[in-house]
Amino acid sequence: MKLVIDDIKLQPHEPEEALGRILSASFGISDGYPFVIIKRSLDARKKGRIVYRYRLMLDLPEPEARWLLEREGVSIYREPDMPAVVKNLNGLRVIVIGAGPAGLFCALRLIEHGAIVEILERGRPVEERLGDIRLLERDGTLDPESNVLFGEGGAGAYSDGKLTARTRRPESAWFFETLVSLGAPPEIRSDAHPHLGTDRLAAILTGIRARITAAGSRIRFSTRIDDILAEHGTVAGVRTAAGEEIRCGRVVLATGHSARDTYAMLAARGLSLRRKDFAVGARIEHPAELINAIQYGPSARNGSLPPAEYSLAWKNPATGRGVYSFCMCPGGMVINASSEPGMLCTNGMSRSKRDGDFSNAALAVTIRADDFPGGPLAGIDFQRDIERRAYAAGGGDFRAPAIRVQSFLAERGDATLPALSYCPGARPGDPRDYLPPFVIAELLQALPIFDRRMRGFAGSDAVLIGAETRTSSPVRILRDDSFQSVSLAGLYPAGEGAGYAGGIVSSAVDGIRIADAIARQAQA
Repeated sequence: MKLVIDDIKLQPHEPEEALGRILSASFGISDGYPFVIIKRSLDARKKGRIVYRYRLMLDLPEPEARWLLEREGVSIYREPDMPAVVKNLNGLRVIVIGAGPAGLFCALRLIEHGAIVEILERGRPVEERLGDIRLLERDGTLDPESNVLFGEGGAGAYSDGKLTARTRRPESAWFFETLVSLGAPPEIRSDAHPHLGTDRLAAILTGIRARITAAGSRIRFSTRIDDILAEHGTVAGVRTAAGEEIRCGRVVLATGHSARDTYAMLAARGLSLRRKDFAVGARIEHPAELINAIQYGPSARNGSLPPAEYSLAWKNPATGRGVYSFCMCPGGMVINASSEPGMLCTNGMSRSKRDGDFSNAALAVTIRADDFPGGPLAGIDFQRDIERRAYAAGGGDFRAPAIRVQSFLAERGDATLPALSYCPGARPGDPRDYLPPFVIAELLQALPIFDRRMRGFAGSDAVLIGAETRTSSPVRILRDDSFQSVSLAGLYPAGEGAGYAGGIVSSAVDGIRIADAIARQAQA
């Protein structure tokens, strides 16, 4: 009988081999009995006693298992409910637009169902994309088609590679198993806050590409879609920027949250779009050692703890508006996430070891769909206005405007800046120069509150770097229960760009669900 034993604790310096000894001492289970780690989380709430908490699975003889079930923290293990793959598509052809998490995992799942998939990606392969990003970091030269947002892997390829999500859908188990089969560390199945890092993601992406091509499907890079073809209310294919028409009766639209020209094309085509809430703000950066000290206290010096994370949120009772940390990158760097000339936005990333000198996170303020007038694309106009102002505030050439948090709170400027991680560099600049006044007002109230929760968070070492505008899509492409556009049958809006996901895991899961829906519909 398979059991779950919960809340087994280890000190950070203790090896996981000690778990067997603890099971023997606490539960009478023979030391050396095989177990599987289901979940591992770091509990740093008590700075003087930081521990790892484990949830373990053991397969025991039934008499012993029945006896243990009477103990607190012991329960029967339930196998993950992973949706089955039925190989029934028999070479059915599907076009997938976009090679981000939603598009790639939709394609991998479709291939398992027996489909032939053609992925059309406007950007370049991950190896070439890295060179384009380095050119932007070195001298401010932006390639609008190949950057942090566009290219193989999507925006998630140049982030912390976080694999946390609110979704508990069973498809996530298939996602994690697929990642492990492609070379991701097995620990991502059990860590409470798993991450891969940009360096690992690049290798995994080449593995995904190889698996897709080995199955007889393909990825076409540098292929932007400029139109969706339709006949009699049903999708008929796509037209590329080069004028090529590719005919197909099933198209998955997984463009990511920043394909603004695609949204404009869909609106011109008369597809049903709707404004949705999103968030804007700025990155806050600290020395990594400071965040470690705040979160771990004296234990930060023992060298056995990982770079510290944090999560902060506050809702203004007067306005109902939220301010929260987003995409926290321990031991990471602030990066340029621009995709259009003359507009600047930032993001954060970390490598797998998270061993950089700085830690950062977005400080984002919620933007409601009714905060500004206009049609379904008004949120994009709102983002662009902030990005133009941020570009100007940084003096052009994609240098970012930055200010010490204490100077921001005191409403004074900075003549100089400390060392920062951002490339191609920063210049003194106040968020008041690029963020709307109501966003500034929320940040001014939230920062002292966050500083009381994390002493030193708004101290002399904290710097705001802006602007952060691409937290999520400001547009939703409306779809029905079959995952198809309400305006065009056979078109499947997917992932974060469609407004139905946020982050790597939920975007991938959305793509997997769409693949399964296509398989069900083909079988009906």
